[in-house]
Amino acid sequence: MVTNYPQRLTATTEITAQQEAISLFSRALRHVGQWFCGIRGHDSVLHFEGKRVMMRCTSCGHDSAGWEITGRAPRKRYDGDARRHHLAAQRLVFRKSA
Repeated sequence: MVTNYPQRLTATTEITAQQEAISLFSRALRHVGQWFCGIRGHDSVLHFEGKRVMMRCTSCGHDSAGWEITGRAPRKRYDGDARRHHLAAQRLVFRKSA
């Protein structure tokens, strides 16, 4: 419906000076935290997200590039020698010591 009345097209609220200062302070604090992580190294932990695995820093939230998990398993290239992989019981040899 078209009207001749001026209308606000977006539903936004006015940002007060206090909210803006808090936002500016929190962004500055986050950048300082990331700077410290850059100097001393990230506190990385393994993070799973859907079909993706990555390292995520617990301090600043930095994500590594990670890798995709697909349903395809690695394929066997060759069988190898079965005799080399056979586990045999170890013989105990008693030695005298002085």
